[in-house]
Amino acid sequence: MLEARDITVTYGSRRAVSGVSLTLRPGNVIAVIGPNGAGKSTLLRSLNGALEPATGEIILDERPLTTYSRRSVARRISVVAQEADLRFPVTVFEFVLGGRYAWASNSGWGWETARDVSVASEVLRETQLESLSGRLMNELSGGERQRAVLARALATEAGVLLLDEPTANLDLAHQATILALVRKRCDTRETSALVITHDINLAAEFSDRVLLMKEGSTVAVGPPGDVLTPALLREVFAVEVLVDAHPVSGVPRITPVHQTLR
Repeated sequence: MLEARDITVTYGSRRAVSGVSLTLRPGNVIAVIGPNGAGKSTLLRSLNGALEPATGEIILDERPLTTYSRRSVARRISVVAQEADLRFPVTVFEFVLGGRYAWASNSGWGWETARDVSVASEVLRETQLESLSGRLMNELSGGERQRAVLARALATEAGVLLLDEPTANLDLAHQATILALVRKRCDTRETSALVITHDINLAAEFSDRVLLMKEGSTVAVGPPGDVLTPALLREVFAVEVLVDAHPVSGVPRITPVHQTLR
């Protein structure tokens, strides 16, 4: 379990995150939404230990995150950033296998074990990338590349996934595929996931709880039906919306109401 307890993160004199608390339990997906500059990515980086809060603390499995080594954190928390940093051309299989490096007992070439190869191969099947395993990462489409980035994170077998806009710039089908994979992993393996997204309807469809942020602070946190209301969304995004029930899933469905200028 990963917890943020009243954390504040600063850049100089500016508060990027102010007094935010959340609890990420096994099997749960929390969606974090809010306008640009709301502090969403800063919150994610602090949950991974990349940024240390000025006040408050991060607790991982009932211990302060600061008491873990970076390798121990990497075994327990996996991050999916918006863009993968590829300095050298690698195949999809090599890229996904790299997610096992935190478990290596030695460094250098030949570090991977039969177990590492088996896990990477299974994740490629799970993400439907088997047929692309020998292709170079820079030859993939946007959707294929994002699936490979997610597959690398899943290969760590970390209990916590932190995803920063994993569906950005993807078409509707690929967006649903990515989040369905995350949802399945949480449902079947008691993994927990925090997903930053600008797509409010995807947040409603795939998350158990929604954290709504504005200017670094929590506006509301709770089940999608409690948070995704016209009043709260108007307060955060300064736009009128219609909220009704999705005809199939029953989750909140959000439609912006645009006023026609005359």
